[in-house]
Amino acid sequence: MTVLAAAPPSPIGAHQMLVFLLQLAVLLGAALALGKLAARFGLPNVVGELAAGVLLGPSLLAHVLPGLSGWLFPPVATQINLLDAVGQLGVLLLVGFTGMHIDLPMVRRRGGTALWVSLGGLLIPLAVGVAAGLALPASLLSGRDDTLVFALFLGVAMCVSAIPVIAKTLVELNLLHRNIGQLTISAAAVDDIVGWSLLSVVSAMATTGLRLGHVALTLGSLAAAFLVAVLVGRPAVKKALTLANRSTDAGPTVAAVVLLLVACAAGTHALGLEPILGTFLCGILLSTSGLLDRRKLAPLRTMTMAVLAPIFFATAGLRMDLTLLGQWPVLLSALVVLAIAVGGKFAGAYLGARLSKLTHWEGLALGAGLNARGVIEVIVAMVGLRVGVLTTAGYTIVVLVAVVTSLMAPPMLRYAVKHIDTTEEERERERTFAG
Repeated sequence: MTVLAAAPPSPIGAHQMLVFLLQLAVLLGAALALGKLAARFGLPNVVGELAAGVLLGPSLLAHVLPGLSGWLFPPVATQINLLDAVGQLGVLLLVGFTGMHIDLPMVRRRGGTALWVSLGGLLIPLAVGVAAGLALPASLLSGRDDTLVFALFLGVAMCVSAIPVIAKTLVELNLLHRNIGQLTISAAAVDDIVGWSLLSVVSAMATTGLRLGHVALTLGSLAAAFLVAVLVGRPAVKKALTLANRSTDAGPTVAAVVLLLVACAAGTHALGLEPILGTFLCGILLSTSGLLDRRKLAPLRTMTMAVLAPIFFATAGLRMDLTLLGQWPVLLSALVVLAIAVGGKFAGAYLGARLSKLTHWEGLALGAGLNARGVIEVIVAMVGLRVGVLTTAGYTIVVLVAVVTSLMAPPMLRYAVKHIDTTEEERERERTFAG
């Protein structure tokens, strides 16, 4: 009996490959150029990178040169998926580096105060976000008929913070050594851990439906992910890094870290949770292992921050359609969501700070710092679009919140800190950081 071998899969077509390569070149070139321009004006690079996609997408290019837009960015699933695959790898590595920024020992040291601030900064925005999601026209902003799932997602989007943007802002303003800087990072770390967990739960609800059994299964999967991270992930990370550290070359360490991040992403995805939760947890395990040589990760960090992340953010901007803001219902919804995002985070962080016996100006500084959503909000919006919770209008609004809050944070934080005296402990910490 003759057994016929299965035919190999067809390779990417010549035209499809040409379009894909040109997409990468155009998006990366525009993202780098506009990112540098944004930095020159004192803005976060992510603003320029998002703007690159906005200019090349339905907001501008599709109206000015529809023929070129249709050829370079055709609405064909297979073509879009190629670009998405590159962006997804970039965002997984970016979130992994975010996890590596979290200093759990510092969070434990500042536990009480950081916990009150983070709880306020989580619960109040979450509550007002859910309330807004129930009140806003879900048919306009959500791609689903389930209003409650949309409201829960909007609540999660309102309560997240962005450690990469916050850390960069604190460094640029020379505030990382200040007590307020340490508290801001600690509270943001707690916010991120809880935020990624909630995002995984809500996105799972979006795909399986809001049923009690599915919710219980999702929560069980979340508990299993944390348990596996501690019992299996921690020793696996230590073993992999121990083997990689035998070489003085950076290659084995870079390969081991990428392998661990991708494997953890696959693990949480297999549990029905978001892949980014796995890379985030893996980043924390890497950071707390005591074996990570961060100098060896410089090549991976450069590739991620200079190439893969800009492509991801440009792709994210490509999906925005700012012309929708010309519709009064969408514009009004955008203003409401932005007001809720800013007011909810400020009020929550300020209340938590005051309950912890901090001063008025310290509370305002914490609210200003935690208000920056940046890259994390963009990732949340992309997840919402992917699982069908957000329409293009809803996605555009959430990304706008990310941009506006990131622009607001530095000047407001600078103004509040002017009214906070520098302590001797902070001067000593500054000397330690400088040394």
